[in-house]
Formats: sequence, structure tokens, C-alpha cells
Amino acid sequence: MIARRPALSAIGVLAALLFLSGCGQVIALIPTATPAPEAEATFSPPSGPTPAHTATPAPVTPPPTPTLTPTPEPTVYLVAPGDTLSRIAIQYGVSVEALQEENNILDPRTLQPGQQLVIPFGNTTEGGQPLGRPTPTPVPFAHQKIHFSFTPLGGLWVMGEVENTNAFTLEQIRVGVTLLDANQATLAVEQGSALLNLVEPGGIAPFAILFEKAPKEFASYQIYPLSGVPAYEGGYYKDLVVEDLAYEGERLTSYQVTGTVRNVGQHETLEVQVILTAYDQLDRVIAARTIVPAQSVIAADGFTTFSAILVPLGGPIERIHAAAQGRRYPTGN
Repeated sequence: MIARRPALSAIGVLAALLFLSGCGQVIALIPTATPAPEAEATFSPPSGPTPAHTATPAPVTPPPTPTLTPTPEPTVYLVAPGDTLSRIAIQYGVSVEALQEENNILDPRTLQPGQQLVIPFGNTTEGGQPLGRPTPTPVPFAHQKIHFSFTPLGGLWVMGEVENTNAFTLEQIRVGVTLLDANQATLAVEQGSALLNLVEPGGIAPFAILFEKAPKEFASYQIYPLSGVPAYEGGYYKDLVVEDLAYEGERLTSYQVTGTVRNVGQHETLEVQVILTAYDQLDRVIAARTIVPAQSVIAADGFTTFSAILVPLGGPIERIHAAAQGRRYPTGN
């Protein structure tokens, strides 16, 4: 479920843009484990208390353990003040035309500091013939909506979301991040898990990765899948929806988020959690966390409420997405 703020006033937009020009200084809470998928439907909560458990537990069988081979993605360059396409092209040994084509740049004069450029593969052979881009090996998932924010203690948060581009559901998703200098030498490497363990085809899941000791600056970075396997869905409970999502607070500090989780299925669910993801005006992920609602066990047709604080790495928050997750009641209980 997604909640949106009303349109910002002209003064608020100017303040947000000025803030975005610098590095964020607030640390998002580190995500907890045991995520599961979001649900799309919406319902109105009943006025009475949560019904008592009367459902028959669903059976659970041991999951399989398939594996996939990760494939790194191309280098992404962050444009610095004074950069030109020709200088970047020389630095990476590619042509200006290749850079323009790869990044859909019609006018090189429109290059802006902070802009992200995908560095193409080599564009010519020794004989001067065009060298085509290699056919990429399919990867378990894609990434998008990336945001960087340095912390006051010298760390660096890298936040974003993964998208399942496969025709099958994924679980055990892990993401790697490598920071590179101007010579493509590795400065730092870190990894982390997506907050949702079960991501259906076309679905998304946020991630938040912290470099506790990050370089003060870096020229480019790589984000790539480390793991992601076809999911065994028998142990997950998917009949959960988020309703009445709302938030309020100071636009550049913290936000109070509230809502309701309803069990629309026919069985009891346990280990219920809610994943909250906040986005800025550029649709980048600037906060993500997992919370436990008022009740972690919900009976069939029952509901529970949640309330949490979200602290953005940038700001202001433009919209918030909430997904509920849970597990099936184990056999024999």
C-alpha cells in the first residue's frame, strides 16, 4: 500500500532541493530478518477486536535449496562538477558517441553534477570496426532508485530496491555494492539482504547497505546480485494486506507512520512484520525498515495495527510504501 503527501509549496520544494544537494546525515535503521511478500488488495478494518483463532493450520513441508550464479552489472559513473563527456570518455577508453548512445544524451552540454552515467563496453576493435555490446547473462534481479548518504561517523548508506525480472518468485536475495576510484580500483565492498525474502515476478523489495568506514569520495560504483533462488512458497503466508496507511511529521527529520494489517485468508498467520519504504521527490529510496505490528500473530479475518518512526536519509519524503509479511502456522501446533 502507498501513501502520498500533498503537493509541496514553492518554498518547501526549494528547501528540499537545497537539502538534496548535500549528503544526508541521518541513519536509517538496519533491516531485520524474515521478510515475506507484500499484498495488493485493500480492505476496511472492522470496528471490533481481533477475532480469536479458529482456523486449521496449513501444512508446511521442507523447502528445496536451488542456487543461481550472480553476474556483475556495468560500471556507473557519478558526474562531478567540471566533468565533460569527452574527459569521461578518455578516462574510461570509450568514445563520446558511445557514452551519448548508452545514456540517451542528445546534447552533451546538458551534463549535470551528480548525474549517473552507465559506462559502455569498448566501442571499437583494433581494426576500427564497431564492437557490439556483449549479450548480458541473465541475472536473478535488477536494481533501481539508488540513493547514497554519508553519515556523521564516516559511514555510507546505500539504499535502493531490487526488482524481480524473472518469471518465477525469488527468495534469499542478497545485493553487493563496490565503490571504485577514478582508475576503477576497488575502494570498498559491502553486501546486504533485501528486506523481503519472497519477491514475486515483477515485484520489488527495498535494501539498505551500510559501509561503516567508507572512502570520503569515490568516482563510480557497481551494484550487483550476490544470490537469489527460485522460492519455495509453502512456508510463507501471503494473504495479508496493509490498510489505512498514513504518515505525518517534520519534512526533513522524522515521520510517524501508522496503519493496519489485515489477514484476509482462511488460516492463522504468525511472525507478522511490516516493511516500510520511503521515497523522495526523485523517487529514490531514502528510508527503509522492518517493524513488528502490535500483534505478530493474526487469526483468519483478523487484523492488527502498527505505528513506527521513519527517519529519511534525504528529504522530504514524497511517498511511503508498506508491505505485510508473515509465515504459515507450523504443522503439529
